[in-house]
Amino acid sequence: MLVLTRRINQSIVVSDNIVITILDIHRDQVRVGITAPRDVEIHREEVYLAVKAANEKAAMEVATLGIDLNIAQTAPEDAEE
Repeated sequence: MLVLTRRINQSIVVSDNIVITILDIHRDQVRVGITAPRDVEIHREEVYLAVKAANEKAAMEVATLGIDLNIAQTAPEDAEE
């Protein structure tokens, strides 16, 4: 784990298009701002873990039902005239 010390209004650059900025520090809370493209998903850890668990549960239910989710790409059949 990389550990960095930052002050208010200082930033951490994660990649060319993701920047984390410290906005405020009050007692035991730190407010951060994250600048990233809209297609990058950003979640609090507890939300990420809940979504991951729900996805895993859904996948297990699909497997238990014996549903095949592999959908083959086929060319459209000629329409009958």
